[in-house]
Amino acid sequence: MSSQALGFCVIKSAMKKILLIGLILLISACQGAPSATPTEPAPTQAPPPTPIPASPTPDIPPTAATSPTPEPPPLYFTEEFDEVSPYWSILQTGGVTEPSFAYENSALRIDIPSPDTWSIGIHNAHTYSNVFLRARASASPAGAIGLICRYDEETGWYEFNVASDGTYNAIYGRWLTEDVAQYIPLIADRSVHLSSGTLNYELGLSCQDNFLLLYVNDTLIRRVEVTNFGLTEGGIGITASSLREAPVTALFEWVRVGME
Repeated sequence: MSSQALGFCVIKSAMKKILLIGLILLISACQGAPSATPTEPAPTQAPPPTPIPASPTPDIPPTAATSPTPEPPPLYFTEEFDEVSPYWSILQTGGVTEPSFAYENSALRIDIPSPDTWSIGIHNAHTYSNVFLRARASASPAGAIGLICRYDEETGWYEFNVASDGTYNAIYGRWLTEDVAQYIPLIADRSVHLSSGTLNYELGLSCQDNFLLLYVNDTLIRRVEVTNFGLTEGGIGITASSLREAPVTALFEWVRVGME
């Protein structure tokens, strides 16, 4: 055999070996490869919830203490206006402008800015049938001051007033609307115990059965029968008003409630 033919046979034989080795490797690879069937993943367990710390209770400031309503005074008492009392109600009974009031220098001050304006102050702690009411009061020369007994919001009240022109009156008042009162004169007169241009007196009003007894500086100046009006009991109070001129300021230093 020639050398060329021998070389070709060697190459051919070598190629067969390579092909045979490659085929064996391929078969081995196919037989040894793991199955491609998918497997379900193992279930994972959810981690336990992280505990949430409880929110601290917020600090709530204590409710501000409200001032308790003071005990009402006894049935018979003296009011000196040293401190504000919840038992006085100042009401307007007529006029254009509402009066104002204040506790000032141990006195109750009532300011009336418009002419022909009336104001009453009612003490609503107790009601009385027979009672003797006194007060020390003063006012501007263009005004009037006075006292009230047997005040009842539904049936009316009695007033005793003295004015800076030296006159006085007793009247029956009753509400027509919330801010308007009707006044019916019982008596009106002058007295030697009242001075024109001056309003600074100790006044007294005694409600006894069917009579009103009117006092100026501890002197009885008039006895007035009130049988026809039929008021039997009610609250006590004070009055202040302006006449044809304004402003007017009234001061009540004290009010005393008693039997005599």
